[in-house]
Amino acid sequence: MAKRAAEIWFVYVLRCVDGTLYTGITKDLARRCQQHNDGVASRYTRRRRPVKLVYQEPQGSQSLSLKREAAIKKLTRRQKLALIRGANKGTPKGCTSRKRQAP
Repeated sequence: MAKRAAEIWFVYVLRCVDGTLYTGITKDLARRCQQHNDGVASRYTRRRRPVKLVYQEPQGSQSLSLKREAAIKKLTRRQKLALIRGANKGTPKGCTSRKRQAP
């Protein structure tokens, strides 16, 4: 049986128009962000559009992404904002986020 090529999954955080943060996972960030802004990705973001990608973190598998997503969701808002600020430190103007290397 052929071994599948490693898939890159992403954990991401969106800032909604009302200032709340939404965390999810995907294999295709651009497509998923567009789905959120089109109102077809989740009920939570549907009423809080437009959303903006503020954090992304690559993971080596769906399982790792789900575990990291759960860990981020357990953080307080203050901790999530610190995570976002730390990841975006030094990001050039015009960029919405910077890829963070998986641990």
